[in-house]
Amino acid sequence: MQIITFVPSLGSRAAAAGALQPNFTQAVPLSLYVHIPWCVRKCPYCDFNSHAAPEQLPENELVDALLQDLTLALPGIWGRRVETIFFGGGTPSLLSPAAIDRLITGFRTLLPLSPNAEITLEANPGTVDADRFAGFRAAGVNRLSLGIQSFDDASLHALGRIHDRTQAIAAIEAAAKHFDTFNLDLMVGLPQQDTAAALADINQALAFNPPHFSCYQLTLEPHTPFAAAPPANLPDDDVCAEIQDELEARLAAAGYTHYETSAFALPGHQCRHNLNYWTFGDYLGIGPGAHSKLTNHEGARRQMRYKSPKAYLMAATTGNFIQTDEPILATDLPGEFMMNALRLNEGFGIELFERYTGLPWLIVSRQVDAAIQDGFLEWVEPNQHLRPTLQGRRFLNVLLQRFL
Repeated sequence: MQIITFVPSLGSRAAAAGALQPNFTQAVPLSLYVHIPWCVRKCPYCDFNSHAAPEQLPENELVDALLQDLTLALPGIWGRRVETIFFGGGTPSLLSPAAIDRLITGFRTLLPLSPNAEITLEANPGTVDADRFAGFRAAGVNRLSLGIQSFDDASLHALGRIHDRTQAIAAIEAAAKHFDTFNLDLMVGLPQQDTAAALADINQALAFNPPHFSCYQLTLEPHTPFAAAPPANLPDDDVCAEIQDELEARLAAAGYTHYETSAFALPGHQCRHNLNYWTFGDYLGIGPGAHSKLTNHEGARRQMRYKSPKAYLMAATTGNFIQTDEPILATDLPGEFMMNALRLNEGFGIELFERYTGLPWLIVSRQVDAAIQDGFLEWVEPNQHLRPTLQGRRFLNVLLQRFL
């Protein structure tokens, strides 16, 4: 659906974008994303930019390149304070604590980093031990995200994970010892999984009282081995819906707030980095294939670093890490905002939309009114704060189509 319906005289999307000029009058929050591209081996369901690690990990070369990349990017974010840092991948826990320490020290030197910045590192239970966690914490990481996925060994094998139940439990215990806040990634809708098996995973995770959960349904992403050869005996839609209902009820009873489509947190433990994404804040991405969305008084732009680890490391010799750099058209800003903000169960205020897109609310008011009439959206505060209804959350893709 075309959003700019009130400009019927314009015959093209580009013309509409030219007629509509965003007005960014206030800076939006800024986060830093650091992509570590290597894994021990790539999981068959994964469509991220990750690659099997070489026998000799070029750790020092990557750290050098990341710091050079950030240094060259500074003019585009000059003077802006960074609120959160997220090491994603791939498997960032493949890097040594010394490498993470060198990176965080470099970031603090180069950036106006918030004194209470949230610094998250993703970790695979098959690549860590208690000493390694202690080293990450000493380096400045204050939030860990563990890719558990399941506690069932047969399910872990079917997913191609390199860890087992015993390693998963040991990693959680080590995380709880060294970090005040941490996340557990769990996956549902697994091969041969029924509701009871999914809830067994949830109950096992709850036994550790983790501050944060991310629960995803297994999806067959294009261009992955699972898409080419789907695993047998995947649960049907009815079973997956039942699992979702049961896990939401179980987590709510345990005191977790379901604050985003796939995220649950105890009070005070929402992921600030991801909240910045979901509220359409800015982020600078460094590392192979990392994406950035940056806003200034001239408009909003998207960038992508060179995707191949080899090409990214070679870019250090040329001083140009950016593969693509394009403006975000004014016509695309409302849809991109909605794709993020409508993942938040509590929704967002009109002021947030206008500040982060630089556009007037009028531009989406007709689509919003229609979605309210159809039961997908509702006002929490009259004409001030909007959120998806239960139907809107259940059929989020259908709701989002109205704004794309």
